[in-house]
Order: sequence, then C-alpha cells, then structure tokens
Amino acid sequence: QVQLVESGGGLVQAGGSLRLSCVVSGRTFSGYSMGWFRQAPGKEREFVAAISWNGGSTYYADSVKGRFTISRDNAKNTVYLQMNSLKPEDTAVYYCARRFGGSYYESAQYNYWGQGTQVTVSS
Repeated sequence: QVQLVESGGGLVQAGGSLRLSCVVSGRTFSGYSMGWFRQAPGKEREFVAAISWNGGSTYYADSVKGRFTISRDNAKNTVYLQMNSLKPEDTAVYYCARRFGGSYYESAQYNYWGQGTQVTVSS
C-alpha cells in the first residue's frame, strides 16, 4: 500500500525557514501529482502547494506565494516544501498528499495522506 511520511516540522521564530520532506513508499510516485495542505486549530484543512507528476507545473495558495517552494525528487520518492519568511499565521499541522484527479486546490481530490508534521512559528 502507498504510505506517506512527513518530516521537518518544528519550532521556528517568525522570519525563519523550515524544509518539510515527504517520503512516499510504493512504485507509482512518479506518476502522480503531489500536494501540501495544512490545518490550524479551529480551521478546516486548506491548500498550500501542489506539483505535477514530472515537476513541470507548480501551484500555490496566495497566502504562501513567494515564500514557499514545492519541489520533488522522483528518484528519491520525495516531495519537499521549502518555507521561508515564516509567519505566526503559518502555524499548523502540515500534511503531504497524493492527488488522484480533479482540482489541485481541493483536498477531496487527494486519496493518500501522511500523518502530518507540526509547524509552529513564534512571534
């Protein structure tokens, strides 16, 4: 079965940086687009970024555009989220997910999810 494992979360001061990693088990990683979502306390899960199967196209939420960069290394079965200029508003649990179709921006279009990694940004 497909499994996704996120890592790289932690505590960081406002303005700092973190890089999240998501390692995907299985033999079909290169054939699927991938996304990052986040969920803050009391809020619904929201889209952060996505990347096409070959890395040729990327998509970002307006709230992170210019600060976050999504990338992937298919040889390592890994997708990354580089987060720079972090703000307290970025505090959330971040989830890696594999898309199966439909809109890149909607969580319902992703069928495999990791366990999440906590990102906390202090002011």
